[in-house]
Parts: sequence; structure tokens; C-alpha cells
Amino acid sequence: MHPRVCIDSIAFMSDSLATQSEYFRRLGASKVTLLGHHIAQEGTVAARAALEHAGCQLQTVVHPFLPGQALNPSAASWEAPREALAKSIDAVAELGGKSLYMITGGHGGMIWEEAAEVFCQAISPCIGHAAQRGVTLMIENAPPLYADIHIAHSLRDTITLARQAGIGVCIDLPGCWTEAGLQGLIREAVPITHLVQVSDYVCGDRCVPARAVPGDGNMPLERMIGWLLDVGYTGLFDLELIGPRIDEEGGFAATQRSAESLSALLEKLGA
Repeated sequence: MHPRVCIDSIAFMSDSLATQSEYFRRLGASKVTLLGHHIAQEGTVAARAALEHAGCQLQTVVHPFLPGQALNPSAASWEAPREALAKSIDAVAELGGKSLYMITGGHGGMIWEEAAEVFCQAISPCIGHAAQRGVTLMIENAPPLYADIHIAHSLRDTITLARQAGIGVCIDLPGCWTEAGLQGLIREAVPITHLVQVSDYVCGDRCVPARAVPGDGNMPLERMIGWLLDVGYTGLFDLELIGPRIDEEGGFAATQRSAESLSALLEKLGA
């Protein structure tokens, strides 16, 4: 497996950390992404044991700031989410991870600018805490169909929100591959980008989510990854695989094929 491929545990979200660990080991993963709720449920001791068994390093953790909720201008509504985010930051640091990426919470009844300001205020104290623990915070882009849990639905908006908040960017290629001016946006985002998520999309799929193994779909992955490399992106490429195609093949088998495909592409591009 190419050293810049990161295996995302979202393909195994229904499995325990111990089961995920065995998958990581069999895949030969060196870097992995864990879901925050798995760590919260099983604890850092179990997470550390899983990483040690697999012989891999934690790269990042996925953390929904307001799971299943809309952003709220009431400061009292931020207290519990701030506490949960601080705990996730501590877990990443304790496990030797590098970063944590978030979804924001939903739009609610606010316009985008209002919701963005609320999010920035809500997470503000956690940014200093993350810096003290050596953890990079990021925001990712996600399609508008996730408007109930997130507000950054394009790479352009994600860059804007990240700059406003003073945090980094996680580029989700399946979520932005059709955007106008994408090459320029990638160039703009790379200086604050700490993770790039990769999968494919088969045109005509109407389910949500609709991820596919790289190479099985219609996304111009070679071109986009080439753009990233050309402007100096030196980070990891995270395989985020979820949806009916992945479930039908099986998370492990789909991840194994994806790792092989992405590794071959990175080698071809000289990464």
C-alpha cells in the first residue's frame, strides 16, 4: 500500500474497534481514520489496543460538532458540544493522532453567513485547546443533501468557513468534483488542507451516499489528484467508502480494492 493512503474506518462503521483493527492489519494499513463515536463508546484504551494490534498510526478522527442538530445562536446550546469536542481533541492527542475534522451542525433557520458566525463562535475556545494538544482542526465539504447536519456544501464555502474560523480544510473530492473553477479552488485550499478524501462516483447513482471504489466510476481522479500534487499537497489521501455499492461488495473487500487502485494511481503520478 502506498504510504500516503489512509484507511478510513467509515467502511466498517458497524464493527467494533477490535474487528476494525484486524481489517487494518490484514490490509497492511499504516495510517487510519477512526470515527469519534467509536472512541467515545469503547474508550481510548480500546482504541490504543486496536491501533497497536494493527501496527498502524491514527491520522485523524471524524467528529460531528452538533450531531443531528442545527446550529443555534444561543450560547447555552454550545456548552455540551464544546465539551464533547474538547474530549475528542484530547482523545486524538492521547492516541498520537494528528487531526480532527468536523461537520458543523445544520443551517436551521439562519442564512449561511449567520450560521457560519455561530459555528465560529461556538468552536472558538476549542481551537486554542487543540493547538495546545498538537491537534489540527479541519472542516470538510459535504453535499447540500446534508443541510440538516452541515453548512459547508462546496469547496469554495469550506475554504471561506475555515478561514473565518481559523482552522484547516479537509477536501472531500466526491463532494466537490463537479464545481466550477475546481483547479483554482484546489490551489487556494492546499495551503490550509491537511487531508484529502477519495472515492469514486458512478454517474446515474441516485442514492445517498453513493461512493464507489476508485476506478469503478466516472470521477476524473487522476486529473484532480494531479492538480493537488502539482500545487504542493504533501498530505494523505483518505479512502472514505460508504453506500450501497460498498455494502454490496463488503467493506473489507471494497477497501482492499480501493487501496490497490489508489496506490497504483499515486505511484503513476509520482506521489
